[in-house]
Amino acid sequence: MPALRAPPTLSLLSRASTTTSLTHLYPTPLTRSMSSSHGSHYDPPTGWFLGVPPGEKQAKEGWEGIWYWGFFGGLFAAGVAYAYKPDTSIQSWALEEARRRLEAEGIIEDSTKGQKSLLRTVSGSLPPRH
Repeated sequence: MPALRAPPTLSLLSRASTTTSLTHLYPTPLTRSMSSSHGSHYDPPTGWFLGVPPGEKQAKEGWEGIWYWGFFGGLFAAGVAYAYKPDTSIQSWALEEARRRLEAEGIIEDSTKGQKSLLRTVSGSLPPRH
């Protein structure tokens, strides 16, 4: 089926006059929106911030406490998890691997010889504190 097109004799001027004549059917956007929206949704300004008069305290809504605890608790948990995450950088791995290879070739001394207490980390061992 061929697509429907406007007749070629209809010029831009006549199209513009057709569309402007439609605006007379709907005089204002306000009447169009009020006819189908079941009344006005406009709250007139009261002059007070958030609609609360000075000297009065704003009432808390039911979701606010849950939101505060969830947001800030999650933020705290994410901070703790980030602080204690294991070191998985390529630089740390390369440093430990180079140390192990140099110890295996005998170029540097083995760092674990003669140590009784040794702290272990994810990336290797740390020398004891003095």
